[in-house]
Amino acid sequence: MSDPLTTWPILSHYEGETLREVAFPLGGIGTGTISLGGRAELRDFEIFNRPAKGLTPPYTFFALRAQAEGYPAVTRVLEGVIQPPYSGSFGVKNPTAGLPRMRHVALDAAYPFARYTLSDPDVPLIVYLEAFNPLIPLDVDRSSLPIAVLRYVLVNPSDRPVQASVAGSLLNFIGMEDCSCRTGPTLTPGALSNLLGGNVNEVRLGAAEDGTPLCGLFMRSERVPPRTSQDGTMALVVLAEEASWRRTWGPTRWNRHLLTFWDDFSTDGRFDDPEEVLPSPEGEGQIGSLGVTTWVEPKSKATITFLLCWHFPHRTAAGCGWNTLDESGGWIGNYYAKHYVDAWDVALQVAPRLPQLEEESLRFVRAFVSAELPQSVKEAALNNLSTLRTQTCFRTADGNFFGFEGCCDGEGCCFGSCTHVWNYEQATAFVFPELARNMRELELEYGTLESGMNCFRLRLPLGGEPWAHAAADGQMGVVMKCYREWQLSGDDDFLSRHWPTIKSLIRYCWLPGGWDADQDGVMEGVQHNTYDVEFFGPNPLTGVWYLGALRAAEEMAKAVGDIEFARRCRRLFEQGSAWIDEHLFNGEYYVQQIHTPASLDEMRPELRVGMGETDLTDPDFQLGNGCLIDQLVGQYMAHVVGLGYLLKPENVKAALQSLFRYNFRRDLYDHWNVMRTFALADEGALLICTWPHGDRPKVPFPYFSEIMTGFEYQAAAHMIYEGLVEEGLAVIDAIRARFDGHRRNPWNEQECGHHYARAMASWAALLALSGFHYSAVSGLLELGPRWKPEGFRSIWTIPFGWGIVTQTIWEAGQAVKWEILAGELPVRAMRYEIPQGKRASAVEIEASSQPEIIDVEQEGNAAKITLWQPIRVPAGQSLTVCIKLAPEDTGGGDS
Repeated sequence: MSDPLTTWPILSHYEGETLREVAFPLGGIGTGTISLGGRAELRDFEIFNRPAKGLTPPYTFFALRAQAEGYPAVTRVLEGVIQPPYSGSFGVKNPTAGLPRMRHVALDAAYPFARYTLSDPDVPLIVYLEAFNPLIPLDVDRSSLPIAVLRYVLVNPSDRPVQASVAGSLLNFIGMEDCSCRTGPTLTPGALSNLLGGNVNEVRLGAAEDGTPLCGLFMRSERVPPRTSQDGTMALVVLAEEASWRRTWGPTRWNRHLLTFWDDFSTDGRFDDPEEVLPSPEGEGQIGSLGVTTWVEPKSKATITFLLCWHFPHRTAAGCGWNTLDESGGWIGNYYAKHYVDAWDVALQVAPRLPQLEEESLRFVRAFVSAELPQSVKEAALNNLSTLRTQTCFRTADGNFFGFEGCCDGEGCCFGSCTHVWNYEQATAFVFPELARNMRELELEYGTLESGMNCFRLRLPLGGEPWAHAAADGQMGVVMKCYREWQLSGDDDFLSRHWPTIKSLIRYCWLPGGWDADQDGVMEGVQHNTYDVEFFGPNPLTGVWYLGALRAAEEMAKAVGDIEFARRCRRLFEQGSAWIDEHLFNGEYYVQQIHTPASLDEMRPELRVGMGETDLTDPDFQLGNGCLIDQLVGQYMAHVVGLGYLLKPENVKAALQSLFRYNFRRDLYDHWNVMRTFALADEGALLICTWPHGDRPKVPFPYFSEIMTGFEYQAAAHMIYEGLVEEGLAVIDAIRARFDGHRRNPWNEQECGHHYARAMASWAALLALSGFHYSAVSGLLELGPRWKPEGFRSIWTIPFGWGIVTQTIWEAGQAVKWEILAGELPVRAMRYEIPQGKRASAVEIEASSQPEIIDVEQEGNAAKITLWQPIRVPAGQSLTVCIKLAPEDTGGGDS
């Protein structure tokens, strides 16, 4: 029997204990998610405009009835068996625990695709659940669909035909009692309580524009107040010409409703719908079921596709946990909801496009999985893309994109698109650059005051009284991210339009009582930062961010013709860089000099948030001589955006070597931690801060003993940039070993909340390993793999397109092939790292429009190729560069 399944790529395999913590999120950007657990069970319905960990509606599952010819029928819930513990006061808490399930389950995944294999020796079919939500790089709208696609593939390995029915059941729990607390929304397990009532399940039959048949249950409530978070609809839909349904399971006393369902479905695989169904009474919801029957011939398969759709337009700032001064809660809406009338309309619009959406998503994931990179790096980068499609992120009705830092169980955690957290991540800028650009617009237009102070958190709705506090690292990161977005896009209008505001962000540092009031290139004032306290005096965390912002501002100033400001930034950068290398580098790593002002009254009041020290005689919450995990985060960012070194390269590398030596632990048995625990016991990790020489402050900054993946990823990527590849990969390996499905969910890296934004710094590891850099301003494309350069393969993404790059090196030559899988690749110049001791003696280029080379020059260990005119290589074609290599000590050769 040939492979009966769709050709889906597989990145990771989970079975047995590694399924224990799995919760695979299915949802689009800004739509919320529904997750699939390790048993293939539906869980965590986070679709009501707020996080909702643990919100799993009872009686919501899929079931199979299968009858092989000549044998009795068997009925199973299409989930793996429920795992211990079983010790509830009235038995197992799951109200359907007594229904038989499939004995064996395994999961193969490559986000956003999940394939569960379900089998049982008493069931004549093997069942595969193929679940996904479209994810297409650079295409925000088609990656923002409020839908979970659940395709059940029934495989018959026997010699007998099998009659099979698959049914989905969903509790209409719209109007669930809201619980505005961090512990999460409440829905009583096993009951239909905590609801407003008035829940209605309507039968909908029809076809999409292309003729795709749809049968479904459209779910609404007659009692939910208008313009509230649960004022919306759900739909359970099957792509089939015929189906059977039950709009309700009927009376609930003594579990008659569950008996009714099981008897009805088990008898013949079809449902008998009651003639009259009333809206659910007060306090209850309404369970609906939808089923399809088919024959599965011997050695064959049958496919049944279900869609779970939702449409809840009325997000409010207060309702999701965002800070607002609007007494009515701050209605902000949802952008995704503007594209559909209701949940049924979602099915009508998306169903005809599913084949194309799936294929384009698969094109990306296949390319990604094909990269010849370490497994842990691929998992870290791809799995953390899911954060953009969780309740950490949302788009308001006007299309603007916002992000919490992470999610508590029942509300967003740490509002405001917090700059000092979002500074670290790189996935948004490279995979969905439209969203990154939008974040910069909001930071500049709504978050920056006339003084040049950037409010590192944004309140909603926009336009009201700002959250007027400044973070030194956050503000400098905004400058560097503006530079990144300008370089990647080549949009000079973006730069010229926003240059006055960007410039003000730098000038703000020089105001009296500010971060660099004496204008010597060194931050010395009160510096609020990502550790939620203020550092007093020069330190590497904010100081190197400042250096990076000065360099970025210098380049942007030159581009807009502001030459005097560019010179000023350059002068301060050189002074500050020399000072930090001389005074903060202790021979091993960079440290803080604790300098307190004579009085806090001398400092600008907005520089203190109220969480740090007020006693200036011996201030707590400082770094001192500690070896800090992100002491060089500004240099990390400079490498990502192509600004070069901000400090002496030898000191930078030595600091990262020291960081690995002093902060990396193969296990944590001897590590003590008084704050939050994100790693422990036999797990490896890179600690936030250590004091190798025993001079720890009595009360250091709060999170010093913790472990957080976002910080680890930036440090690991930076190690790789500095050639410390083995060390960087050891850190990433340790992280992913902690998120193995047994210990933690592979698609949920926590820091201050679930799905923490900073963890998307993992994308930078791809950039560091490949040495990939692109500037649309200059048209320069660069590649310099630090991982197996002789046979390298990886994915690349820029705002104009994406694809695969491969490199092969042999004794006399080097070939690089850029495949464009979507969009286009505009190029004016290229720079390729070549083997040590070699030089480029000749270059040949093949492309759709044959370019004319005007210059090839050696730049250190790289060949720089300049084209006479820019070329634009379209999707479906490739750009191939062949470099003839010769020993450095030989003369002659063509150029």
